[in-house]
Amino acid sequence: MQYVTPFTSAARTVTGNSGDLSNKQHRGLHLVIDATAATSTPSVVFTIQGKDPVSGQYYTILASAAVTGVSTTVLRVYPALTASANATANDVLPQTWRVLATHGNANSLTYSVSACLIN
Repeated sequence: MQYVTPFTSAARTVTGNSGDLSNKQHRGLHLVIDATAATSTPSVVFTIQGKDPVSGQYYTILASAAVTGVSTTVLRVYPALTASANATANDVLPQTWRVLATHGNANSLTYSVSACLIN
């Protein structure tokens, strides 16, 4: 197993991505979104994206439901899992991937995102 931190804990109000993350030998991951403080009514969707090595374009592997307050959300990607909307993808993790945090408004959400890559 390998652990990475796409986003360290901080209050955020705008859409951003983790930057490219490298996967050399793992087939999947558990992504943990830990939202610890909210101002008013934030709305953030977290998307695990793969990167096409030829075109450089990103594609969606799995998108969460909107995170709207203090909570812990786990997204799972792994072959042979039963797919579940906004929670689990029956897929493999590509060599290059990232996490996109799409903010639906300017209300602040404090969160961290960590991942455990799984063989």
